[in-house]
Amino acid sequence: MELFYRKIGISGPPLIILHGLYGSSDNWISVAKLLENHFEIFLIDQRNHGKSPHSNDFNYELLSNDLFEFFAKHNIVKASIIGHSMGGKAAMFFAKKYPELINSLLIIDIAPKNYQNIYSPELVTHNKIIETLLSINLNELKSREQADEEMAKNIDSIKLRSFLLKNLHRNKNGNFEWLLNLKSISENFNNIADGFEKIEWENIEISGFPVLFVKGENSKYILDEDLLLINKLFPATEIFELSNTGHWLHAEKPNDLADKIISFILN
Repeated sequence: MELFYRKIGISGPPLIILHGLYGSSDNWISVAKLLENHFEIFLIDQRNHGKSPHSNDFNYELLSNDLFEFFAKHNIVKASIIGHSMGGKAAMFFAKKYPELINSLLIIDIAPKNYQNIYSPELVTHNKIIETLLSINLNELKSREQADEEMAKNIDSIKLRSFLLKNLHRNKNGNFEWLLNLKSISENFNNIADGFEKIEWENIEISGFPVLFVKGENSKYILDEDLLLINKLFPATEIFELSNTGHWLHAEKPNDLADKIISFILN
């Protein structure tokens, strides 16, 4: 699958950034601008997101294959990879299959665990997000403000609604449509919530390059009990907590995150 991407920076070692669920490459432009003097940066829209193609199939095997094709198409021999949330899991899966292609691995606020059977505000929110977006009748939608009003019935957070509305645009006929493939995301959500505790991961140690896990201080995506699995799979891991941030820490403290990325990869 040929993925849409944005390129920022023209010199330095290659750096690939993978967004999270419901996100797109433009979510990371602010951070990329802070990094552009140090890296050649590729901001990728993953399948079923942004301007990349849609597919009925959606899992980490496919996201990993998409990234491998991207490396080949752009003649990237090795790169550092940053992955946030879903993008972090895609990066971990890719690191298992193609460790020889990675210089550094940076995982932003996600653990390698299975989130399917864990009751948490985050997963409840994900279910609510999907249901809410699917419930909006795009054929009757007259404005983004109307969409926001519909979303507000189930989603209280103005910031979250604003983030989700970035995926709403008008097509060439002037009609509203989602850039997200909501049907595929809904049908394959268990694949995305899935983790790497399965039999094929039991005796796996992924090494040969430095690994950084960045946790938002106020986020519940990485818990203390997750560190055992993280250190088992990635024995050379550094864990870093970014203060006063939640799950979208790249939007909350882009400068602090960019400083940590630069120091980790280049020092």
